[in-house]
Amino acid sequence: MDPSEVKKDLYPPIEPYDTGFLKPVAFLHGGPGAGTSPANRRFFDPEFYRIVLFDQRGSGRSTPHACLEQNTTWDLVADIEKLREHLDIPEWQLFGGSWGTTLALAYSQKHPDKVTGMVLRGVFLLRKKELDWFYEGGAAAIFPDAWERFRDFIPEEERNCFIAAYSKRLTSSDPTVQMEAAKRWTTWEMMTAHLIQNNDDINLGEDDKFSLAFARIENHYFMNKGYLPSDSYLLDNVDKIRHIKAFIVQGRYDVCCPMMSAWDLHNAWPEAELKVVPDSGHSAYEVGISAELRSSTDKLRDMLRK
Repeated sequence: MDPSEVKKDLYPPIEPYDTGFLKPVAFLHGGPGAGTSPANRRFFDPEFYRIVLFDQRGSGRSTPHACLEQNTTWDLVADIEKLREHLDIPEWQLFGGSWGTTLALAYSQKHPDKVTGMVLRGVFLLRKKELDWFYEGGAAAIFPDAWERFRDFIPEEERNCFIAAYSKRLTSSDPTVQMEAAKRWTTWEMMTAHLIQNNDDINLGEDDKFSLAFARIENHYFMNKGYLPSDSYLLDNVDKIRHIKAFIVQGRYDVCCPMMSAWDLHNAWPEAELKVVPDSGHSAYEVGISAELRSSTDKLRDMLRK
């Protein structure tokens, strides 16, 4: 596609509705623990798509808030399937970013006959090397200023594993300790999510409700290796979804989910179209990323219209 043809603007804000005969697409939010927002609808043509947003367990408007019990990848996969059945949707597209790519891959590999297309942004395969990069000092080489506040909350004798050290505090019986740990964990990620730091995102680290769910649930999943049977599970099962039309959108300078994972997925699944955005980081709302995400959902729309 000629770069001049790429649509730079997202679709206008819309309000939800629950009737009609549009092609369904399920939006799978990140984190885990981030929840959805109305802006998430703007990646899709509202005249074509029936856009389904849902807050995963413990996130957003789901209750109980920030709850870790019965909260695993496979619980969420089952929830997505129950939602599809509840909405009487025979099959649908999936759109996921960051953790949403992990969940999209897990769901589609479990239910490959229910997925007609996928858009995956900022690929996260939940492997040890990805967690080590972001939480054990790798990304600190790029954001040493942001890393210090995350690091300094943990005593030196516990810094051999920051995920485990934060888990101890995020599950503390002292709510004050929980909250401080949550804010530091969330702020670290929000300070690294854009190529050019975004103050609105960084301020989410001071939002008690958001940061508590975001930090507790993320850390819970990462402590448990995403509840995946093996480190390379999602790559090992690509054959199950090879028939599904997919688009991978990856920021070249994504620090949260570095490009190695998108590259590994594309090598295992060359049928999936990979678009590397040269001037972007992790966030879906960076201009180049947003343009490619809308372009991808429009391509799937046009394919379905034929």
